[in-house]
Amino acid sequence: MPDTLTTPRLTLRPWRASDRVLFQAINADPRVMEFYPSTLTPQESDALVTRIEQHFAQHGHGPYAVELTETGTFIGYIGLYTPTFAAHFTPTVEIAWRLSADHWGKGLATEGARAVLHHAFQTLKLPSLVSFTVPQNQRSRHVLYRISNRQA
Repeated sequence: MPDTLTTPRLTLRPWRASDRVLFQAINADPRVMEFYPSTLTPQESDALVTRIEQHFAQHGHGPYAVELTETGTFIGYIGLYTPTFAAHFTPTVEIAWRLSADHWGKGLATEGARAVLHHAFQTLKLPSLVSFTVPQNQRSRHVLYRISNRQA
């Protein structure tokens, strides 16, 4: 069972069955999936949740389900993932996020990612992390900048 992480506005927690339908809507949103090959069907989205749950079981970490602490509203995921593809920087652990477009621009991805960074280095004792996105994804690039520059 993964740890639950909290921030002033977020709860990062294990996935619940009720998250799946909400996650399907996030993955079907063309704004959210703009820099991916395509949106996901409900079946593809459910398969992703299954892989996330298996990742937690295998590695002891993974992408957490994220909810707004004040309302309990599920808004996406933030967490750690071990990429399965070969690249010059693998094997490694990636920090990643995917939030509902309705919750962009509020600093939530940065807030949650900072909690995950702290957990990764202080609790899990990981030696390093990576994160990557396409150059055109300015929103994710801004999060990357903020989490790599603590004073920002």
